[in-house]
Amino acid sequence: MIKVSDIRKAFSGIRALDGISFSVAKGEVLGFLGPNAAGKTTTMRILTTYLAADSGEVEIAGYNVKKEPLEVKRRLGYLPENAPIYSEMEVSDFLSFVAEVRGVSKNKIQETVDTCYLSNVYRRPIGELSRGFRQRVGLASVLLHNPEILILDEPTAGLDPIQIIEIRSLIKEIGKEKTIILSTHILPEAQSTCDRVVIINKGKIVGCGRPEELSSMIKRRNFYITLKGKEIFQKIEKLSKVEKIERLSFEGDEERYKIHTSIDIAEELFHFAVSKDLILKELRLEEASLEDVFLSLTKEEPL
Repeated sequence: MIKVSDIRKAFSGIRALDGISFSVAKGEVLGFLGPNAAGKTTTMRILTTYLAADSGEVEIAGYNVKKEPLEVKRRLGYLPENAPIYSEMEVSDFLSFVAEVRGVSKNKIQETVDTCYLSNVYRRPIGELSRGFRQRVGLASVLLHNPEILILDEPTAGLDPIQIIEIRSLIKEIGKEKTIILSTHILPEAQSTCDRVVIINKGKIVGCGRPEELSSMIKRRNFYITLKGKEIFQKIEKLSKVEKIERLSFEGDEERYKIHTSIDIAEELFHFAVSKDLILKELRLEEASLEDVFLSLTKEEPL
């Protein structure tokens, strides 16, 4: 549905995008992650024809964004970080206005209102609504023409925790039928909402894949182990193949440790406990999280 090939963009000689390429399959929810000024919003604007790339190609539903911008716009809905809504208008009037501009039947309005759970505020001025409801109104306005593709730029920015959960749930529900690109720097949002993620930093893609696949990029393993027996510390400090051993707790003859290593030593830890006459009560591997991956791929190099 979306194919991005080697797009580049510079502003006053500063490269915002430096040859990025990725694709999004039909029905996929793609998280587009990156720190501030990484190039996320510039990419979104190029995909939605609001900004032209200096070079490279973008296809949306088979249409070239440079050569066929109107066909592209007919097939996508774009919700920027600050939704373009008129605060003085009632929700009903605003959606009617958008429907008229889009050439959409007014019968479609009620369906969209139901999808975005706006019935209770339908006759209220938008300016009186909470930010969460204003985001829903913005989302409803880009859904009216039933686009195949949605591009959402920071859709939960500035929302409170309850509103964030509500918008995420709504996006997941909509994502069952549409292709979505979700630009965000909120990692739990990507983890809970997206099928796959692209990580961008300084205008370049530095990671791409499912969250669990990206976790394997981090060459780190933390094992939590709880042992029961005598002289545990004297025995465990002699373990090989480990980088660091932390004693987390001890009570009587039971002690708990966190073992840092770059390889999987689960089997060695099991055999160690048996050979040292220790009772193994816990052995758990802590996998690298999406946050670990993100920090590793986007961290600033020391000067």
